[in-house]
Order: sequence, then C-alpha cells, then structure tokens
Amino acid sequence: MLGVPETREGETATEYADRIGQWYAAQVSPEHKKEFGQYLTPVAVARYMGSLFENNNNTIKVLDAGAGCGVLSCAVCETFAASSPKPKGIALTVYETDLEILPYLRETLRYLQKRLELAEVKLDFQIKSDDFVLSHAACLNDSPRLFKADREEGFDLVISNPPYFKIPKSDPRAQAAAAVVYGQPNIYGLFMAISANLLSASGQLIFITPRSFASGPYFKRFREKFFEKVTPKLIHIFGSRRDAFNRDEILQENIIMKCTRSGGGAQEASNTSIIISSSNGAGDLGNPTLRTVPLDFALDINSTDKVLRIPVSSEDDEIIRLFHSWSGSLRKYGLEISTGPVVPFRALTLLHEEGRIGEHFVPLLWMQHVKHLTVEWPIKVRKPQYIEVSGDSMPLLVADKNYVLLRRFSAKEEQRRLTAGAYIAGEFGGKHVGLENHLNYIHRPKGTLTEQETWGLTALLSSSLFDKYFRAVNGNTQVSATELRAMPLPPLDLIVRLGQRVMQCNDLFSEIDSIVMDELFQEIAALDRLVPAYG
Repeated sequence: MLGVPETREGETATEYADRIGQWYAAQVSPEHKKEFGQYLTPVAVARYMGSLFENNNNTIKVLDAGAGCGVLSCAVCETFAASSPKPKGIALTVYETDLEILPYLRETLRYLQKRLELAEVKLDFQIKSDDFVLSHAACLNDSPRLFKADREEGFDLVISNPPYFKIPKSDPRAQAAAAVVYGQPNIYGLFMAISANLLSASGQLIFITPRSFASGPYFKRFREKFFEKVTPKLIHIFGSRRDAFNRDEILQENIIMKCTRSGGGAQEASNTSIIISSSNGAGDLGNPTLRTVPLDFALDINSTDKVLRIPVSSEDDEIIRLFHSWSGSLRKYGLEISTGPVVPFRALTLLHEEGRIGEHFVPLLWMQHVKHLTVEWPIKVRKPQYIEVSGDSMPLLVADKNYVLLRRFSAKEEQRRLTAGAYIAGEFGGKHVGLENHLNYIHRPKGTLTEQETWGLTALLSSSLFDKYFRAVNGNTQVSATELRAMPLPPLDLIVRLGQRVMQCNDLFSEIDSIVMDELFQEIAALDRLVPAYG
C-alpha cells in the first residue's frame, strides 16, 4: 500500500484510523464521497460515543454497520480495553461497501488488534463488503426464520455513523426495507431500524445521525417500528450545526443517540427517564451539559406520530408544557394549511418577469417574498414575479383572500426556523395570486380568515415562543404542513385579541415577542394549576 501513512510511536488505533481516514478522503473525489455518504467521525466524537456503552460481559459482540476506516470501532474497543473490569475478548463485525477503502480499514483493525493485545484483550474481527441493508432488511418483517431469532445471540453493541443520502422508492434497499419506508427515504434510517433488530436481548445501540428522523411524516413509519424495538436512554445534541463534522463542511443538525433493546412499550416509557446532553460541538464534548427528564415527556409512545422531543433546557420544558395545555388547532378552528400549487418547471410558459396586474397578470409569490411578519412584492429577485391569467393557469391560482404565508424551508444557520408573513387581500391589486411550491399557506376553506385572525396567527408563528417550541420538537429545516396541522394553538379568541393588538402596533418587529407573551400571560400563570410538571 504505497503512500499509506505509517503508524507513529505511541499512536492510538483511534488516532491512526482518523489519520488514515483523512488521508483517504484527500485521495478520492467529492463525487465518490457523496456516492457512499462518507462523512468522517472526528476522534472526540468517536471517543464520546465509545464511552457511552455499559458492559458486563467477558466477551463483547460489536457491530459497526458503516465502518469507513474504522475510527468508531477503534474508539469503542480501546475504551473497553481501558475499562475496569475489562472484557477478555471482543468479537467485532464491520460492514463497508466502498471496496477502495477496504485495505486501509483492514490495516487499521490489524493495528487495533496489536494495541489490544498489549492490554490483554483478544480481538477477533471480520470485514464484510456486503450491502448492510440488503443483507439484513428481512429482519424488519419479524419472521422467526430471520437473523438470530434467539436475541441472546445478537450483538451487545451496534455503533455507527451511517451513510446519509436519499434513495428512491425503486431502490432495492428501499424495497427490501418497505416495512419502515415512506416516500424517498434517507438510507441512515434503514441502518438504524435494522440495527435495532440485530441487538441481543440487552443490547445497546449508539448512532450519530441527522435529527430529521425525530419528527415529520416521512419518518413516521420508521419511528413506529424503531421505538417498538429500542428505548432511548441518552440523546446528545450539538448547539452548532457546523462543528460536529466541520472537516466535511456539513451543515446538518446531528445528534448522538444511545438506545437499549426493549419490549416494554408504553409501560416502560412511563417508568424510565432519558438523559438530554448538549455541547456546542465536538470540542467541548468532554464537558457536556446534562439534564434528565421522564422518557414519556420526550417520547409519547402512545401518540400517533411518536415525535421525539429534545428539550435541552428547563425553558424548553415549560414551553412544551404550555403548548400541550392547549386544545386548539388549525382544523378545530375551521382552518387548513396547504402547499403553494405553482410548481415553476411545470408552468414555465405561464411565468413572466414583468406584467401589469389586472385581467391578464397577477402576482407570483416565492419563498423570498415572505419576510418576518410581512409579505413584500415585488422585490429584487432573479425570478419571474408575475403569472398570467388564463385557462391553463386558473387551477394554479388562489383567490385574493387573507392568508398566513410560511416558508417551507429555512436556511440551516438561519436565526428562525419559522418565517411567517400576513398576506392581506387587496394589497397587491389582483383578483387572484400565485403561490409557489416552496410556500405553505393557512386559509379557511369555507370562507376567509379575518384580518385579526391573520395577524394573530402570523404573530404567534413569528414569535420566539413558537420558534423555540418548533426547534424542541423538530430537527428539520423543512416546515411541513403536517406538523403545522398538528401544532397546538391557544384559544381562538386569544388569537383574535392578539391580532387586534398587532394591527394597532407602531413598531411590530421589536414588540412582537412582548405582545405575544403579554397576551399569553394568563395562560402561563394558570399552567401549574392546569398541567403538572412534565405533563
């Protein structure tokens, strides 16, 4: 292996695996890394993950489901070797489909083997180049003939930084894992679901993944299956989206989650707790902020959606309690949320960069037109801002009525996750308006929102309070209509009062949070009487 870095005196196997990984990443193209979803786990993160495993066995069976150059395998095995009491032996199985990296992975594990011998720990390892998902997806069907029906023969630990990329429904892996797939799945969810099924009766699972699985309709089926098999015990969240994988310039909200194999369901969830751990990034992982909350406060196993909430502070707790004391919702108030019907590439001949609002043209609103609290049109943007009125376009247009417009996506480092603006009928002069597909809009199907309702809802959704709640229960940059439909709302008369105040406000941008909190004061004051802590 000409040019492969040699080991250095005193270098740990984890450090060597990391150095090999960086060397390898510099040799391959960005396209190659993207194809295999390879994002290197930093040493600090790998060691932290390895430290989470609790061991009582003389011999430990470990699975690394997406090994790369083996930094996670090395970190967890070296942690075992330094523990007291330490295991006598480790049986390590690793999967890696990138054939070009396999010689370097083997070299790393051989070095790990030598290092563990010095600590009097025997390591046996096997490297499998088979596709992990295709090899084990059948276990998702819970058939008696599948992998190690006797759970005592499963793995004591599955540890992984799985690949991250979406696969189409037609992909053989998606078809093989149909039990947990919805829409266009991200492959990391398949790794998690399968790994949960490969654990021994008391096995532990430690993964670092995007947070997006924790909520939303696309991962609903996954959450149902996953949380039937395992109970979350610890979640670590990074304050910075950049820092956990800063070498790869990843702007993903990642979490580390530790789970244990279980079958207790709702009863177990109501009798146990979960640790919420947080740090700014990898650099301060050695001194994380820790708090403990009841598991059923973070995960309502009896709910339809099984959203995994991650309250990182007591303020988050109080916000969640407040929201869950409300019984209102969009649907209860006769409202609906829909996605803008104009898909630009399907309507190119109808879109224009200039026009005259009237019988032949109406405004076309994009995500960029929705600002904090308001809607501005036209603006300086390199997009067509007019849509013609014709027989072809009418099915794509909505009547010029009052709407609350919301961006469906937020920039990953944007200050606010929710960006809502009030669209008031007559403001731009047309009888209809075009709403592009990256917008959601709240409307009353059998009527119209009043201006007070429009401004009241806009103010709530634009407030820091709602933004903090959304961040505690949602790890996506996408704001889905499904989640907003399910979001609890205060009484409608309070929303109307809020709208009335907002309409009379001279400096809405600076006063919005104080107005919202003032209107909610009575709700908050009554909270301890209405909803017990963690209720």
